Amino acid sequence: MVQKFFEYDLDTAAHILESMTEEEAADVLKALPMPLSVRVVKVLQISYAATLLKDADEAFLREMTSHLDPQSATSILMRLPQEARERMTRHLSEKIKGQIRELLEYPEGSIGRTMTTDIIALKMESRAQEAIEKIRSLAKKRFPSSYVYVVDDDNRLVGVLNMRDLMLADPDKTLDEISRKDLFALHCFMDRHEAAGELAKRKFFAAPVVDSENRILGIIKAERMIHGVREDATKDIQRMFGAGGDERVFSTIWFSLKKRLPWLHINLATAFLAAAVVALFEGIIAQLTILAVFLPVVAGQGGNAGAQSLAVVMRGIVMREIPKDKIFQLVLKEGKIGAINGIVIGAVTALVAWLWYGNPYLGVVIGLGMLVNLIFAGLAGASIPLIMKKIGIDPAQSSSIILTTVTDVLGFLAFLGFAVMFQDALIA
Repeated sequence: MVQKFFEYDLDTAAHILESMTEEEAADVLKALPMPLSVRVVKVLQISYAATLLKDADEAFLREMTSHLDPQSATSILMRLPQEARERMTRHLSEKIKGQIRELLEYPEGSIGRTMTTDIIALKMESRAQEAIEKIRSLAKKRFPSSYVYVVDDDNRLVGVLNMRDLMLADPDKTLDEISRKDLFALHCFMDRHEAAGELAKRKFFAAPVVDSENRILGIIKAERMIHGVREDATKDIQRMFGAGGDERVFSTIWFSLKKRLPWLHINLATAFLAAAVVALFEGIIAQLTILAVFLPVVAGQGGNAGAQSLAVVMRGIVMREIPKDKIFQLVLKEGKIGAINGIVIGAVTALVAWLWYGNPYLGVVIGLGMLVNLIFAGLAGASIPLIMKKIGIDPAQSSSIILTTVTDVLGFLAFLGFAVMFQDALIA
């Protein structure tokens, strides 16, 4: 009978379950078939679902975690105490653990690291009377915030409830009709300093935290955030240039050397690679020493253009703005930007070289070399961090070193290659 009731009206059954004591609700959940239990857990208040699973026996917990999707497992894990979290984690597959780590990868210094995930969020189609009863039943156990949020079926934030509006509303009105839509929310990756400023400006003591799809993740309280603000924005910058992300200004000399020397060796090897490319063209450089003058120009422009693409893509990775089906589109876009930049910068450089040396063919050579270099700089700047992420390497870890190698090698190869092609015209 209980099973049929849950199958017939899952939302109502879940609402009744939330009004029971935790012991009674846990017993009912265990009595249901596992696929149905999983469906129930997904529609329960996440904090309440976590409470029911906190003290579950190992067999039930093992079977439940094997059926949960990564998003649901992540939400529950974030609300469990440390001991229960470790118990649940032991039953997760390596694949699910990897997906959960991805979901939990909020940047240090972001409000995602300090938000409170214990919130009350009700479905927009719920009736006013149902909402009042649910809030009363939940308030007996905990009432973490003065705010009650309204969400759609995908947990997207659509409104916030004013308690006065709720109490005075027609009992049959939906929360979508009652809730206030003039929402203020903060993105989970927003820097704490910036978020603190936004709250102070509006004189709010708390605000909802959402992801890029406007799904509510928790709330951030001004008091907690102010106490938690720390200067930690330098970690990724250190990694990009081959210093350890956990290195500090007063780290021991040995610790600093251990973090830096491996990447300096890699940088040295890549520098020799660029030098080897130049060595291939010793003959033409000996005949036209003016070519050596323009080598730093080619390298510098390529490195700067690639760094621009790298910065944009790195931000996209951190903010999770790059869906898998749009990776090729992104790389192609950066290649097109590189081509346009190459045409403009190449034309300017060609004009300077022509006026300087008095030979229009030198302008053609440097212009074409610049065009090719900036196209590959854009492609490399976009693809290098994406490739590193794909193969399981931190994309912030010395991406700039690899990028510099690519732009130097291809830039020198293109510039000096065109010089060989136009050799007769340049020497004449």
